[in-house]
Amino acid sequence: MRYGEEAILNNQLERWENKNPFTFEIDIEFSEFTCLCPRSGYPDFATIRIKYIPDKYVIELKSFKLFLNSFRNKYISHEDSINEIYAALSNCLQPKFLEVIGDFNPRGNVKTIIKIDSKIQEAGFEKNNKRQ
Repeated sequence: MRYGEEAILNNQLERWENKNPFTFEIDIEFSEFTCLCPRSGYPDFATIRIKYIPDKYVIELKSFKLFLNSFRNKYISHEDSINEIYAALSNCLQPKFLEVIGDFNPRGNVKTIIKIDSKIQEAGFEKNNKRQ
């Protein structure tokens, strides 16, 4: 096993303490995201865009890069991959606001953009609670 593969395999998301008293936004773009189609096994390519407003923690970028690279050989849908990224960041950072966008390259003449954010989660929570 090569050292990069080992680093991806053994990676854990890391966070650092946010020592800043100010409210600020962090934007991260990862233009080389890949995963595998769960039906065909063909590679899917995307640009992942993260926007968040930290509370107590910020993401350590190398661990985040390795985390995203761990999807390279994973058979996973566009929707599931973006939801998994959102859940991991939300659990790790517990930010004031979080948005994850997966902008997938067209395949078979179909382009997919998946977006999940804190506001969508709140709206879904409110909608689900009104049904009960």
